[in-house]
Amino acid sequence: MKTALEQLPPQETGRQTDFTHEKKFDILEEAHSAFRTSAGRLLSVNNWHTYSGAGSAIFTLCNNEGREVEVMAEEGFFVSIDLPAPGSDAGDGLEWVIIERLVSEGGAHTAEEYVLMTVRPVPDPRKPNAEIAHFYKDVSTSTFIVRRDGLMLSAGAHGRNETPNNEAVDLYDKVRNTAIALMARVGLSGPQWQKLVSGVIEYKEGEEK
Repeated sequence: MKTALEQLPPQETGRQTDFTHEKKFDILEEAHSAFRTSAGRLLSVNNWHTYSGAGSAIFTLCNNEGREVEVMAEEGFFVSIDLPAPGSDAGDGLEWVIIERLVSEGGAHTAEEYVLMTVRPVPDPRKPNAEIAHFYKDVSTSTFIVRRDGLMLSAGAHGRNETPNNEAVDLYDKVRNTAIALMARVGLSGPQWQKLVSGVIEYKEGEEK
């Protein structure tokens, strides 16, 4: 099977970002158990805000009509993102992505086991227009990975081809998307993803981050 990192989309244009968090265990059984817990958190999109802590974006898993669903993530589901920043016109204040790929490989007795989820910007599924409702173009992807490599457990958020969505949108979104993409470029999005990948592994029930 391909390793998790071999399945990342190729970087061809725009910006690339990578945020990771690792934790090593003493025995395989502990590492595998922690992997299963962390993989479950990755698929619990509606709880990402809890794992990331105060001040982070709010992520909501939605069906193809843009309505919230209380299930684990699956391919074809949408995710709305409520940023702690001015929202987009195209998404009525929200960013929208679709889960275009979800892969799970390996098991307790393989050298590597992982869950990988890739999302891509899309139009707001609640609206008939075709404008991308995100500050990045739909060439951009974010891939989230939880994997166990031997005794090492890691979580990662990997951005590829990050390009501002400032062409086929209205004037407000052109300015807004360019500004937010620029803030992301100078590192202001880093804390969000770093807190998420750390929380997916380190979060303890009932403990405020």
